[in-house]
Amino acid sequence: MSEVGKKIRLDRIMNRNTQRTVIVPLDHGVTIGPVTGLIDMKKTVNQIAEGGANAVLENKGIIGSGYRGFGKDIGLILHLSASTNLGPDPNRKVQVASVEEAIMLGADAVSLHVNVGSETEAEQLATLGRTSEVCKKWGMPLVAMMYPRGPKISDPFDMTTVMHVARVGAELGADIVKTNYTGSIDSFKEVVRGCTVPVVMAGGPKADTDREFCEMVYGSIKAGGAGVAAGRNVFQHENPTQIVRVLCGIVHENLDPEAALSKYIK
Repeated sequence: MSEVGKKIRLDRIMNRNTQRTVIVPLDHGVTIGPVTGLIDMKKTVNQIAEGGANAVLENKGIIGSGYRGFGKDIGLILHLSASTNLGPDPNRKVQVASVEEAIMLGADAVSLHVNVGSETEAEQLATLGRTSEVCKKWGMPLVAMMYPRGPKISDPFDMTTVMHVARVGAELGADIVKTNYTGSIDSFKEVVRGCTVPVVMAGGPKADTDREFCEMVYGSIKAGGAGVAAGRNVFQHENPTQIVRVLCGIVHENLDPEAALSKYIK
């Protein structure tokens, strides 16, 4: 087990000074196809890197398409699980890549998506447990995307439910947990307090306005969150570089939404 190796890799996906992160997931091509923002991967990754994001998150087959070999460096997280919206059960995430592949591809961390409450919850939890064991062996950070989704989940943003889901990720060995924002500073504070590892807010669907999205990110930071992992609100933005700068202003500079937007959106 390499604790030093894990710390070195974590430094590549988190800001050393703030101990927070801005991650941009680009794995949506498997789930929903090649949507706007995911066609020219080099252009998209370059825009995100120029904005100052800490890391991008990609599937193994697309890493080569997004590798630029120029410009600012940016951390790389390899996504290990997948499902499509075309399948009979999109909530059933299966493992499609390994920690060893992540090492060969030069990744700084790996991520797994787990839908707690789904009909295949047990299978997904078993995958998370096995993967965390392998990650410890190789000193590879593990980001667990923990979502409440399934027949018994009436409100995926309910504080108690999200607290439980986030804690599951920590209990099974994740180094960072990504989960839903619960709608308020006070409620998300309880999610963070109940989780023993850093909690990153999930970006969710495309917001109606930049201000609306930034208010949620700001709330998560005020609650003690460790940053944001935003996909569609970044790569489908009219100017991905600018919105990443705004997010970095909120996450790393402690700016409120008004100050961040006025500083970085011209």
